[in-house]
Amino acid sequence: MCLDVGETLIDETRVWMCWAEILEITPFTFMAAMGAVLARGGDFRDVFAFLGRPEWEQLRPDVATRYGGFQESDLYPDVKPALDALRGAGYRLAIVANQPPERTEELRFLGVRADVMAMSGELGVHKPAPQFFVAALQLMGDPAPGSVAYVGDRLDNDIGPAAAAGMRPIWIRRGPWAVITTEVPPSGTLVIDSLDELVERLNEAWS
Repeated sequence: MCLDVGETLIDETRVWMCWAEILEITPFTFMAAMGAVLARGGDFRDVFAFLGRPEWEQLRPDVATRYGGFQESDLYPDVKPALDALRGAGYRLAIVANQPPERTEELRFLGVRADVMAMSGELGVHKPAPQFFVAALQLMGDPAPGSVAYVGDRLDNDIGPAAAAGMRPIWIRRGPWAVITTEVPPSGTLVIDSLDELVERLNEAWS
């Protein structure tokens, strides 16, 4: 079982709030702009051009300082109980996601446990590139792709590419990308609204 991080394990609201504060605009305005950009099929980076702030890359260090990394309050409340339940049911767990390298230690500090954990910043490859999923499988010991389920919130970055890699796709519908998308998940995708539901319905992923 392999899981994404943003909006799968971590509520990313606080990091976007930090961006709004650094840009000196209201959180409501920033969130509205992001929703508009995502609804048009844009990337989160397009939000800054939409807001007339092309210099946003220069502000990353300020945002990182204000954000301070993952905190306990950022974890969705179902994360640790669900991981414990999955482990208790005999599943090996991997957490591999598009994140900076320091997020691995931050998750471990928060008590998030997995057999394998690595971020794209460590791997040198990002979703949705097929090489990301190849690297993830290699970290897991090269199991047959069909024996691995990938859980993520984005159809474009997570579910479609994981299915194309031969993995079992599980779409968790939470966070802005899951709410705004009008795409249809690949055939055979297990659709859930929480990790609690994942634990209850996991057998369906293998049917």
